[in-house]
Amino acid sequence: MSFRRCYVGRRCVGRRCVGRRAAGFTLVEVVVALSVLSLIMLATVTALRTFATTQQSLDRMMGRVDEVRTVSSLLRDLVDSAALGVDGGEGLTLGGRPSDAAYFEGTDGLLMFKANIVFGEDFGGQYVLRFAAEDGDLVMRWHAAQGNSRGIDWVQAPSRVLVREVDLFEVAYRATSSADWLPEWRGGGTPVALRLRLRAAQRFWPELVMRVPR
Repeated sequence: MSFRRCYVGRRCVGRRCVGRRAAGFTLVEVVVALSVLSLIMLATVTALRTFATTQQSLDRMMGRVDEVRTVSSLLRDLVDSAALGVDGGEGLTLGGRPSDAAYFEGTDGLLMFKANIVFGEDFGGQYVLRFAAEDGDLVMRWHAAQGNSRGIDWVQAPSRVLVREVDLFEVAYRATSSADWLPEWRGGGTPVALRLRLRAAQRFWPELVMRVPR
């Protein structure tokens, strides 16, 4: 067998020249590499999207928890500051003016009572508060306690939205500690406790039971 030099990088055996394999990847290797890279990128994008969705869900949940804590604390503070007095519905009081009497009234979706509120350090007084669902939101309205609280024009009263997307707002009243819960409270006097049930954005809030000062 005779060898003869042919071109650079090649050698010849007889009349046939055998070339060395050029450096690089074949088409099959490139396709396989691209497929693997595509799978890795797809998995990375899916993981990032899942992480972002989870983060948004956690943010919404934490915001809801903060909202529940804030509104529940506000309601408890306002009920604790309810005006004290013994009356028959803002009639005669024991040792006080009619405006100093306690006032409670409401149905299963409406709560109104009189409370002593302080705004800052220099301003405050007695206000009649109203809590009700309006246009799908839980709204608090307030009005200065003057004369007959039942004649207040609540449409013109200032308001604040406490909870949005309210699906259910129920209030129950208890006359004594051993009595059943009543769906409404009318005719004067003060209940010993209130129970609030609230569902917002298709989620139930923890049931809120508050003792009314007497």
